[in-house]
Amino acid sequence: MGYSLERKAAVLKRMLPPNNVAIRQLSQEEGISEATLFSWRAQARNKGQLLPDADASPEGWSSRDKFAAVLETAALNEADLAEYCRKRGLYPAQIAMWRVACEQANDWDRTSAARLVRATKEDKKRMKDLERELARKDRALAETAALLVLRKKASAIWGDEEDA
Repeated sequence: MGYSLERKAAVLKRMLPPNNVAIRQLSQEEGISEATLFSWRAQARNKGQLLPDADASPEGWSSRDKFAAVLETAALNEADLAEYCRKRGLYPAQIAMWRVACEQANDWDRTSAARLVRATKEDKKRMKDLERELARKDRALAETAALLVLRKKASAIWGDEEDA
């Protein structure tokens, strides 16, 4: 069944914030199958349009949706940003936090690598200390075993002191 572009756009608009109509409800109201609505939403997302899940609050949005919101608001001034946020049920502070997270996303590799190198150094040092302690205990155990063997041999040769 074919749908006009106007109807498709109107239905997609109902999926947008602040309406956030769930696909199941939209399917019942519009008489369009859920699979078709999911397909339309996926196509719109692939084109870069912000279409978060209806049941998710802005904090529950996927990172892709948050990134799309940051891109859409990148060139907006304060008044336009406030209007954008009102239309989508967001706060400008959320957009600011998401922007910072997006900016730091590429630094994650560098900080993660530095943390990993530091942890590896600490692990190597700990392993070296444990191996040194194990070697010391091994030597002490070998010395104790040698003393016991010597005591038994001396006891066998000269007899026990209790016998005397």
